[in-house]
Amino acid sequence: MQALTTLWRAVFSDEPFSASRNFLICAIFYLVFGMLFGMIASILLSYPDLIHGIPQLAFGRIRPAHINTILIGWLSMGYVSCMFYIVPVLSGRKNLWSERLGNITLFFWNLTVILGVWSIMNGYTEGREYAELNGPFDWLVLSALLLVGVNVYMSVFTGTEKKWYVSLWYFMGALFWFPIVYVVGNRAFVQFTGLNDAIAGWFYGHNILGMWFTVGGVGILYYLLPRFSGNPLYSHTLSMIGFWTIGMFYAPTGTHHILQSPVPEWLKAIAVISSVFLLIPVLTVQVNFFMTLKGKWHLMADHIPMRFAMAAGLAYLLTCIQGPFQATRSINWYLHFSNWVVGHAHLALLATFTFIVFAASYFIIPKITGRKIYSRSLAIWHFWLSFIGWILMVFSLTIAGLIQAAGWHFTLPYDQWVMEMVPYFLARTVSGFLLLSGQILYMLNIYKTVFSKSAEPLPESPTGIAYV
Repeated sequence: MQALTTLWRAVFSDEPFSASRNFLICAIFYLVFGMLFGMIASILLSYPDLIHGIPQLAFGRIRPAHINTILIGWLSMGYVSCMFYIVPVLSGRKNLWSERLGNITLFFWNLTVILGVWSIMNGYTEGREYAELNGPFDWLVLSALLLVGVNVYMSVFTGTEKKWYVSLWYFMGALFWFPIVYVVGNRAFVQFTGLNDAIAGWFYGHNILGMWFTVGGVGILYYLLPRFSGNPLYSHTLSMIGFWTIGMFYAPTGTHHILQSPVPEWLKAIAVISSVFLLIPVLTVQVNFFMTLKGKWHLMADHIPMRFAMAAGLAYLLTCIQGPFQATRSINWYLHFSNWVVGHAHLALLATFTFIVFAASYFIIPKITGRKIYSRSLAIWHFWLSFIGWILMVFSLTIAGLIQAAGWHFTLPYDQWVMEMVPYFLARTVSGFLLLSGQILYMLNIYKTVFSKSAEPLPESPTGIAYV
């Protein structure tokens, strides 16, 4: 009975910033389980006969369960947590427009993730990349996104600050664009056949990264880096050029995933050209990031959240060099169906966007709770296990992809080159072990900070350097 009472109070809480805190706590839970699913999938690549008689743990089910737990459970909920803290602060409000609505949204989001992932593990799926959730769950995800959008937009419109900082533009853009992308890409709303289905599927598959994770993540970093460094943002003009050019060039890029299919040539050309033009917003973001930190790089020696932010910035630079490069026709033809692309996806979703949420959480949780992070040592271990883990994963997948591509290109018999990939798949499993270990320490650290009665009071630290 007490547990039900606690749940009821949490769902209908109107405590300031409670929705941000609760979204992050739930997101970390899904992070650990999502990485556990990924770890199982990685082991099955090396030892495919290891698990017998448990269809829910077959590779074809555990991989999409891993993807959806991470994308919808961890990253999306982590982004919403950051928005629910940053938007009121930048809007001049004491809290979110409706903390109660935020917590109710969280309740239904949790139901969606738990039931949706369980349905995927039981074979109830659309079978499309990043869009495996079936009909009812698509409606729940869209409803949750719209509720988050209402809360964010109303917080901005009812705030006292009328000159919007660039992060607000990015958050509002993400919450405007992504529901549209979600409707087009999921078959609960729009039905296509044949090649049109593939075009719509990759419009969604690539724009969940571009219009949601990239736009939202850049908005979070634009808030964090001036806070961490104590410097003003280098150029508001550059940030707005980046915002509008992302909106202009990202939308048509999805077709570069199906350049080898008989889709219209003009659509392929637009996809490739738009992919290359993405260098414009990427350069605006990178120049702004690094110039904002001018003269403050030394802070990374002690500033743990800044370490995560700068690792994310480095990964973002590498991701966005790779992206236009591998979207061109000749290189795409050579690399596209190999593990190179899997490494590229992890460089974006793990090394960039996940590290952005890590950086934000180590800054935001102390602000909300009024407590210093429970253990600095755990935070340092979390950083190095995660940092070394993503480097090992991305490099092992990249090399495995080059071996695959060369084997196909030179028409070598499959059994002659597939064995060459074994050590790199094992390295991927080792990287998964490092990453999962780091996230368990992260979960322990954040949960202890929030729930422990012996946590240290928050010291004065405008840049957040003393929070960890």
